[in-house]
Amino acid sequence: MSGVPDRKAVLHRALRVTIAASAGFYAYLYGLDKPVMALYALFGPVALGGLASIPGSGRQRATVILKSLPIGLLLVTLGTALAVTTWAAVLGMLVVGFCLAFAAVAGPRAAGAGPGLQLFYILACVPPYAPDTLGLRLAGLTTGLLALAACEFFLLPAPAAAPYQARMAEALAIAAGAAADPSAASPGGLRDAGRRLRLSDVPEAERPAGPGRRDRALTQAGSATRRLLEQLAHAADALAHAPGAGAGAGEACGARGAAVDNGATERAQAASDALLARVSSLCRATAAALRDDRMPPKPGPLHDAVVDFQTLRLQQATGPPDGVPPVRVLRRQSAVLGIAESARIVETAAQIGADGRRRTEPIQPQELFWYADRSTAWLWAKRLFGHMTLRSVQFQNAVRTALGLGAARLVAGSFDLPHGFWVMLAVLTLGRTTTVGQTWGTVRKVLAGNLVGAVVAGGLLIAFGKHTEAYAVMLAPGMLAAFSLGPLLGIAWAQGMFTLVVASAFAQIAPASWELAGARILDIVTGSVIGLLCGLLAWPAGARREVRRTMAALLRCCGPLVTGTADMLLAPRPGTVTPPSTLPTLHRLKLAEAAYAQYRSEPATTPAAARADWQAVLIAANHVLIGAQWLPRFDLPEVSVPPAAAAWARDAAVRVAATADRIAALATGDQQRPRTPDPPFTPPDDAPPLPALIDLETWLRSLNAQLGRIEDSLRDTDPAASADPGGQGSEGAPHA
Repeated sequence: MSGVPDRKAVLHRALRVTIAASAGFYAYLYGLDKPVMALYALFGPVALGGLASIPGSGRQRATVILKSLPIGLLLVTLGTALAVTTWAAVLGMLVVGFCLAFAAVAGPRAAGAGPGLQLFYILACVPPYAPDTLGLRLAGLTTGLLALAACEFFLLPAPAAAPYQARMAEALAIAAGAAADPSAASPGGLRDAGRRLRLSDVPEAERPAGPGRRDRALTQAGSATRRLLEQLAHAADALAHAPGAGAGAGEACGARGAAVDNGATERAQAASDALLARVSSLCRATAAALRDDRMPPKPGPLHDAVVDFQTLRLQQATGPPDGVPPVRVLRRQSAVLGIAESARIVETAAQIGADGRRRTEPIQPQELFWYADRSTAWLWAKRLFGHMTLRSVQFQNAVRTALGLGAARLVAGSFDLPHGFWVMLAVLTLGRTTTVGQTWGTVRKVLAGNLVGAVVAGGLLIAFGKHTEAYAVMLAPGMLAAFSLGPLLGIAWAQGMFTLVVASAFAQIAPASWELAGARILDIVTGSVIGLLCGLLAWPAGARREVRRTMAALLRCCGPLVTGTADMLLAPRPGTVTPPSTLPTLHRLKLAEAAYAQYRSEPATTPAAARADWQAVLIAANHVLIGAQWLPRFDLPEVSVPPAAAAWARDAAVRVAATADRIAALATGDQQRPRTPDPPFTPPDDAPPLPALIDLETWLRSLNAQLGRIEDSLRDTDPAASADPGGQGSEGAPHA
């Protein structure tokens, strides 16, 4: 998310980088007369502290910097060795550029450190080829990064944000209150609490976005908590619009016409209240454990309560007709059961996240908690190979960055451009953009800033000539101004000020003239052209087209999952129908979330295209996955569904799947099928009030309503924006 930078935080960061970079530079250059060590002691803090964007508190940043030190030493060594020929350096740049950019799949911290680490190889792989200076380079880099880590830790350290567990604890406390007294709950307050758990609203350093068990479990617990809050909000809405007390005591069972016994209604409502009380107790205990950073209670008690609740529902359904509660009561039971199932997912996932250790036995349902018994290496491999596809925006960004940096190194080496480092630095700057329009806008600002900076630098070089003491005086204030004004005033200011910093540094290391400023302009123009061409040829629309493809693929995976779940529930005998696999949908959901996350970072275009509600697609897919897991889970006695009711339920599932497929075609612009009014989701009059049938009906109704809203949002866009042939679609709306 973009926003107004915190001026105090920017100034503090600039001060830390300036002190860390200046300490090693001045000590090595003027104290020990070691210009190579001075250069690397300067660029280490500048790369990871100024040009990179490592999120988190001072302690967290210092930890990332220290962990990056061995990688930085390896990259400098590799760059120094491969600088022997242009082609060796280019091939190394392709591999290093791809790997460091692709490391973004590991989470925000790796993504933030990536651009800075790129600079270590870039600086070492440009001429001159000097393997004899490797020791000096490594010593300088080590000094610079250790100084930066110390400054991040001790000098005006950035404060730590509230951890994700604290946000979950707050949300679960709100859920506990709503479950204890649904009539007093505020639907708006519950939904607001759920929105605060969206990863896009969580500070980057606190997002559980890594591939390990702990992060996966916390992400799942957060999603389940959001779902729980939404269900409680829906239940509060239903109570607010329910008929007055006593209206249901003697009413008929809706269209199904069975006489109602007051005692049956009271028993059903008492069972629902008891289960909600158990959910409230669980949420309160889990919230306390997360708040105190201790192990949540072991899963179990809620499972027994849910089984007892299901057994009661079955007894009511198979008992005498006058003992069957009204349909509205049965639907409330179904809603309460869904709330309990979401709470059970929160309970189990929070336990896994707090423990973090590999489980010796699978946790049921295994497809939902598939990661709990996997090794850390296996989970990392799954994350990496899962994004090794042209449909992954992380893979696309990594390929674009690697090709741009490789081309820049080839051009700089082939044409013997002076200070070819700046060519690759310009490409790296533009590699952070995602669309051609965004790249072109950045190019204009970069060129304008560098032109002004080069003119000023040229004037200073002419005025001061070889008086290095003047440049020594200017360097530290220049760095402080560059890293302060750049984030606050924009990239043009950042580039102009950085030009002055680089000119001041190189003028102290070796004699320089006004031609240094001209070389800077030439290199920046060259790098900008290369970056613009890469943006034009490699995925020029950024994630705009990709978000449509991935959302369409996700919807197409959801359709068979809906019909497969219905077939399993309606099977004549339990176990005769194989449960549908949720793993393909889970994989598609991760790709869609990644594409949506980048899509939200791109600038909006037309207001019409902004109405496409992609966030609703992710929510609907989560709803499908949760229903596919909890609806068929209970080993209850066999109850046959009458053929007419079973046929209606299967037809309803097919209609939902067809709607998902129709929306997928609409999203990609493959087909513009007209939308015909759907027949109402009304079961036949003789449909028995069976728990499985009520649960399936409630699930399908909810999905149908969600998909209808999604389809309306897409049809509100004009056909050209919906088809998006030129990549001009955008959205202004998981979590990522």
